[in-house]
Amino acid sequence: MKEQKINWKKILYHNNTVGYIFSFPFLFGFFAFTLIPVLVSMYYSMTNYKLGQNPVFVGLDNYRNLFTDDRFLNSVKVTLIYVITSVPSKLIFALFIAYLLTQKRRGVTFYRSLYYVPSLIGGSIAVALVWKTIFSRKGLANTILASLGFPKLSWLGEPHLAMGILVLMSVWQFGSSMIIFAAGLKEISPTYYEAAEIDGADKWQRFTAITLPCLSPIILYNLIMQTITAFMAFTQAFVITQGGPNDSTNFYALYVYNHAFKWSNMGYASAMSWVMLALISIITFLLFKTSKFWVFTEADQ
Repeated sequence: MKEQKINWKKILYHNNTVGYIFSFPFLFGFFAFTLIPVLVSMYYSMTNYKLGQNPVFVGLDNYRNLFTDDRFLNSVKVTLIYVITSVPSKLIFALFIAYLLTQKRRGVTFYRSLYYVPSLIGGSIAVALVWKTIFSRKGLANTILASLGFPKLSWLGEPHLAMGILVLMSVWQFGSSMIIFAAGLKEISPTYYEAAEIDGADKWQRFTAITLPCLSPIILYNLIMQTITAFMAFTQAFVITQGGPNDSTNFYALYVYNHAFKWSNMGYASAMSWVMLALISIITFLLFKTSKFWVFTEADQ
């Protein structure tokens, strides 16, 4: 039998070839840097693997040990406090600024771009160092307090103040949510407001009865995205407080990092990562399930 020659020209000019070529970088990145590391992490979470040593399978021991680890339980508590305080504060402030910047005023486009800048640089090491300097013992915050006759505060030495600084930094990074809110506000039909104004509704009534319901799908989107982001908070605590004082800012991601790269407990850190994935999935699921009670859609009209 004659060997069949591969018709490379036919394959090269096939309609699907271009699609395969353009999708290859994504597929390679997905398998090499997402899927395979996730599967490896799942395996390591059931071992006592330490960096530089051979992993030994221990089953679910790492998961059982998590719930007897006081520092782990504290990191969950601290992270939940951070999420509950920072996410609503950021969204309320972002919505307020978006509302102001959708009014017909001079220079609105410039201010909209300016307010977005913190979101571009807010998570960087450099900005975290600036915040740490501002709230240090001899920083700008205490200099202002002293000039006004108030005593200096140990911003980074008091648990509640340290957490407040990290929450404030999160709120400062409101730009991405603001842009999304601004886009949603522009999509609300002005006829709704005109009808409400004819009926005698004031500004607050128009905001609560028209703006918030029409904006509720976007509020849900921002709420979910910012909640996930807050659960993964790491840079601020790592640079500004190092998890202190007294573990009051020892965020979940920071505790995972310390176990993985500071103490070389890669198996334990992998188990923590999977618990975090489960926790975020449950909270996201609950947000979606409860959204039917407060998210307005066109079908509800």
